[in-house]
Order: sequence, then C-alpha cells, then structure tokens
Amino acid sequence: MPMRNDRARWGAVSQTFHWLIVAMILAQAVLALLFKRMHRGPEAAALIGVHKSFGMTILVLAALRLLWRWANPVPDLPGTLKSHERFLARFSHGALYALLFAMPLTGWLGSSALGFAVRWFNLFSIPDPLGKDRALGHALYTTHSILALALGLILVLHIAAAVRHHWVLKDDVLRRMWPGCGVSRAASRAAPHRMQS
Repeated sequence: MPMRNDRARWGAVSQTFHWLIVAMILAQAVLALLFKRMHRGPEAAALIGVHKSFGMTILVLAALRLLWRWANPVPDLPGTLKSHERFLARFSHGALYALLFAMPLTGWLGSSALGFAVRWFNLFSIPDPLGKDRALGHALYTTHSILALALGLILVLHIAAAVRHHWVLKDDVLRRMWPGCGVSRAASRAAPHRMQS
C-alpha cells in the first residue's frame, strides 16, 4: 500500500494515524470509566496518570496527522452525495479535529492549574503551562468533561455515517480507510469534492 494519500484512498500513514487515535480514544474512555468508579488512592492515581499520558500522546498524534494531511492529497467525496451531506462530512471531521486538540489541552491545563504534574508514562514530566488556580482548574476539568460528551456524540455520528456509506450507499468511503482493502470501481464515480479527515 502506498504511504501517501491519493484522490481515491488514504495512504498507509494516514490510516495508521487514524486507527492509532481510535484505539487510544477507546482506551481513554475505558480508563475514565474505571477511575471515576474508584476511591482516591494509588491505584486510581496510576490510572489517571496513564489517562493523562494517552491524552498527551493523542495531542501529538493529532498534530502530526493534521500536518500530514496538509502535505497530502485528500480523497474525493463520492459524487453521489448531496450538498448537505458534503457539508455534514466536512463539519463532523472539523469537529473531530477540534476535539482531538481541545480534550487533551483542557485536561493538561486543568491539571496544571490544580497543581497536578503531568508525567508521560512516568518517563518525564511535561512542563506546567499555568500557575496554580483552583477555580480555573475546576472550570477546565468541567469543560474537559463536557467536551468528552461532545466527542462521544461526534464519534457515534461518524461511525453511523461510515456504516451508512458501506452498507446503504455501498461506496468506498469506509474501504479506503480500512487497512488492506482496495478501492472498487465505484471510486471512479467520485466527484472533486474533497473529504476532510
């Protein structure tokens, strides 16, 4: 499989970024559910530390993915899509990118404002960008929780759209991001409407 994207499908690098981030978001959701059910203590603190480490990793991966996207062609949207469907595709992908940055940033800033160090898998500390401010820290953590709900909603819509493209519209939108799948002849019907990812 080619490393770079073309106008028909996502390349190996884009696919790797996509699925790594998906796996880490799922891990983040599981970790959050676990430590919220636990009493304060060393075990909960350890899980929170892993959660923060994954969050900072997602932030870096999202930045690298965005840079790679800017340096590559973007596959065309299927020409069969209506204008409102193209708008929704662009809007949902833009919202996903925004949340991939906003979620870890609010978590990092909230930890900093509350005086909790962020250590990346206990290998090194990430500098605190803010001074201690408990009110600001709690506000940032509240924002982080709200953004988590927004991310969950956008992801559900994203998955529903992928399923619809594959099983109802029967186009190549899902296949061209799925590792090892070729692009069928339906891709030749794609019109020059650029997909956001």
